[in-house]
Amino acid sequence: MLRKSETQQYPEVHPDLPARSRGVIALVEENCTVCMLCARECPDWCIYIDSHKETLPAPEGGRPRARNVLDRFAIDFSLCMYCGICIEVCPFDALFWSPEFEYAEYDIRDLLHEKDRLGEWAATVPPPPAHEVGAESPKELSAGSRPSPARRTAPPAAVKGAAEGASTAQETPQETAQDTPQSAGRETAEDGVREPVRDTARETPRRPAVEPSETPESRPRREPPRAMRDIRSIRPPGSLPKKAGSAPDKKDGPEEER
Repeated sequence: MLRKSETQQYPEVHPDLPARSRGVIALVEENCTVCMLCARECPDWCIYIDSHKETLPAPEGGRPRARNVLDRFAIDFSLCMYCGICIEVCPFDALFWSPEFEYAEYDIRDLLHEKDRLGEWAATVPPPPAHEVGAESPKELSAGSRPSPARRTAPPAAVKGAAEGASTAQETPQETAQDTPQSAGRETAEDGVREPVRDTARETPRRPAVEPSETPESRPRREPPRAMRDIRSIRPPGSLPKKAGSAPDKKDGPEEER
């Protein structure tokens, strides 16, 4: 009562609508691929789509391809509850919210708008608002600027060094065996008796550089003791014979009292 009322002179003065106001759904026909996601996800079933297939001419050395052509795209705004699910699930950005709300009709049957009318509202779709200061960049930009992972062309230094050490260990005994004289004995300076020379290269067993990994198939199967195996082959589990001299099992109930 202490302030002067402010009256907006509509329709001469249009109201200032918020940035995300839901007025009407606009259609960009060029982006529609007739994937039918919007019609399937609509909880009110108020979207009607018709299409046909056309075969594109085959390029040189290729094969002809078929594509869907949109014939009809209609929305019945007398059933629409403005939930925005069709706009969110559209994968090709063919549907947008428009702030236009002046499409009232005298007959409810006239609220079924076809693609020509929906396409006219696409020009009134406002541009997206700017990102806030310090907000994360869109995923499309961050994925495009991300460096590609480097390809591994050479094995790691540790594995390479171990392999070189193993090959050196294998070559050393071979070279030693070649340098050892092949004579059967050695003459001593005192009595001229020939003593046999022991070939250390042949007696020393070679150990593989890398021991093979033990797999479940290569492991020896552990067999049960002889007595247990024989008993199981004769009697099924649970019916094993009782030990000699064991006391009989006590029974609960009236039989024990007797």
